[in-house]
Amino acid sequence: MLSEECLAMTMMVRGVRGATTCASNVGDDILAATAEMVEAVVAANGIDTDDVAAAIFSVTPDLDAVFPARAARDLGWSSVPLMCTREIPVPRALGHCIRVLVLWNTDKKQADIVHVYLREAKSLRPDLSGGKPEGRF
Repeated sequence: MLSEECLAMTMMVRGVRGATTCASNVGDDILAATAEMVEAVVAANGIDTDDVAAAIFSVTPDLDAVFPARAARDLGWSSVPLMCTREIPVPRALGHCIRVLVLWNTDKKQADIVHVYLREAKSLRPDLSGGKPEGRF
């Protein structure tokens, strides 16, 4: 069995993507959609929050009622560095969209990471859902 020191040396920081949409620019809707997305990312990858280096949340310009990172705090991510930012306003981009990039210390290979796209955000990466990519990331 590998020592903890050797095991730590085999871990890499991997990026785990998630995205979802919410119905409206209402704080409770944004927090509920964000919590659903975070929980889905955690469940799909078996993430332990002690292994999360940081998480970056972004929202489209039409969402400004609340910081989505608050949902992660409400889920117990009290020691994880969190940051929120706004997406650039690309014409015809998917609106009411919340995205996350979780930086996770893991021994999983990049190919084994499960990225989670929920609701209307599935259109952003249909290639990860068995469809064909539309060029919207």
